[in-house]
Amino acid sequence: MTSRSDEPSKGTALAGEELFGMTAAEYARYRPGVPDAAVRLLAATLHGVPAPVLLDLGTGTAQVPRALPPVVPRLAHVGLVDVNPGMLAQAMAELEPVLGTCTASAHAGEAQTFVPQTQGRRPDLVTCCRAFHWMDRPAVLQMADRAAAPHAAVAITGDGSLGTHGADWTVALRELIQTYLGVRRRAGARGTYTEPGRSYEDDLADSAFSDVREHRFPVSRAWKPESVVGYLRSTSFARPDLFADRHGEFEAEARQRLKAYTHGGVLREEAVFTVLLARRPGAAS
Repeated sequence: MTSRSDEPSKGTALAGEELFGMTAAEYARYRPGVPDAAVRLLAATLHGVPAPVLLDLGTGTAQVPRALPPVVPRLAHVGLVDVNPGMLAQAMAELEPVLGTCTASAHAGEAQTFVPQTQGRRPDLVTCCRAFHWMDRPAVLQMADRAAAPHAAVAITGDGSLGTHGADWTVALRELIQTYLGVRRRAGARGTYTEPGRSYEDDLADSAFSDVREHRFPVSRAWKPESVVGYLRSTSFARPDLFADRHGEFEAEARQRLKAYTHGGVLREEAVFTVLLARRPGAAS
């Protein structure tokens, strides 16, 4: 494997740390992966491409890039983009064992600033998993139009978070977080989070990738209280520094509250992992 890591600017590093802080290890350990059915769908977009290139935006710890090489062994190159240098370093380390002969490169910066190094690295698939809401979405889609191969697909994927699900235990957990941090959902050091004013489908409809198909995959997960607490450390809305010197107190109370909702030692989450698969009109599918 060969790799390249762009030197992040001070502003880029700050932007990444403002949202997630230094949480890459918790992110890698506790964030749920991509469902197998969704991985197979993404792999199918590369059918017939002899040496495909993947570009993963807001990669975090590279969950999509880690899932694809075993299913698409001919994958030639993976490009990772994230504003958080710590996440990129963790992503490259997590990706290394599954790459084989595939190469990888890292771009530290906002997604819309990405430019392929060579024409031979124009992506055949552009993915963005659980991160599109943080981005300048029209600008990112314009970048994808400039950068991606003519037949390329764009896949916007996600399944919400434990901060949005409606299970009894997630509601109780949200209420607890609010008693410490206030009713408005936090967004790291940036203040509070505001939901996007329009849907991703509308964003795609107004872009070059206006041929959009939605795929929904039900997912059932079993969490243990300790893994939920670890997950919260990786989020923008409940990372440790937001609680200042009360974080230990919060975690102890969260464990106690979650324990009351366990059945057989686990907490059940029923989610839907959604893939919006978009292409330019008339592109092969």
